[in-house]
Amino acid sequence: YTEYTVSTVFVGGGTPSILTPEQIRKIFTALNENFEIMRNAEISIEVNPGTVTEEKMRAWKEAGINRLSIGLQTVNDEELKLLGRIHSYEQFWDTFHIARRAGFSNINIDLISAIPGQTLESWKETLETVAKLSPEHISAYSLIIEEGTPFFEKYADHDELLPDEKTEREIYEETEKILLKYGYERYEISNYAKKGYKCRHNCGYWERTEYLGLGIGAASLIGNRRFNNISDLSRYIEGEFASHENEETLTIENEMEEFMFLGLRMTEGIKKSRFEKIFNKQIESVYGKALTELVQDKLIEMDGDVIKLTKYGIDVSNYVFEKFLL
Repeated sequence: YTEYTVSTVFVGGGTPSILTPEQIRKIFTALNENFEIMRNAEISIEVNPGTVTEEKMRAWKEAGINRLSIGLQTVNDEELKLLGRIHSYEQFWDTFHIARRAGFSNINIDLISAIPGQTLESWKETLETVAKLSPEHISAYSLIIEEGTPFFEKYADHDELLPDEKTEREIYEETEKILLKYGYERYEISNYAKKGYKCRHNCGYWERTEYLGLGIGAASLIGNRRFNNISDLSRYIEGEFASHENEETLTIENEMEEFMFLGLRMTEGIKKSRFEKIFNKQIESVYGKALTELVQDKLIEMDGDVIKLTKYGIDVSNYVFEKFLL
């Protein structure tokens, strides 16, 4: 991949913050030897509260890491236990302040709403408490209970333990309102940033920039090829780094679909001119009927070159995105 220049690096998935300073140094030495990394690249690492020391943070800075993403989820210790997290809010608080002392000035905090037993009031407390710490970025996701997980087994037949639809809607509306009050702009369905601090790495996914995943099971998109690295640990350790699985070649139709439903996640929307430049077709010739219906239903708005979700469209975004499946 010598013809590529790297604009963002994201060390994440699993718990990379448990790695020793020496292991992080080795990873970044290898990255710099094998790739051309831009001087102003955004370089992030995921951090689990309670797994860091000042020594680790200093080693990260020396390695070139300039952005942290801390997985707090909630400030309520009971809710953290419900989620199976091993940290407390106090450990998060310590981690955040160690990061500030170490000189990190670009920090994201991950939060999760719709936790069993959570109320609108406890969610507002989480948002207010975190916003007052003034991180540069906040990701606020809604808990999705996946089949086959311990969570699913526990709550599948106990809807009464989960926030009802009305509470979920209120949580959704309060999130934007409260974060706006503290200077956070919503730039994607679940992501909020202070001016100049959008996550460049995630924007790359939504804009379908090519990415290369390194490590076991990591996903890549190169050209129109999507693939995962091998997920068998023993074979990976034995050196089958280059083996791929789930490899697919995306059709033009696949790429158009992704352009629409990934791009529309961003509040600034998509540009018709960019669609035409990439696919050499006018967007109306492919999606004319869907666009007309969605404008009539007030789910999207079209203003000159720009198409974006309305406030109501954001609320029912999955329904909107389905309209762009060919």
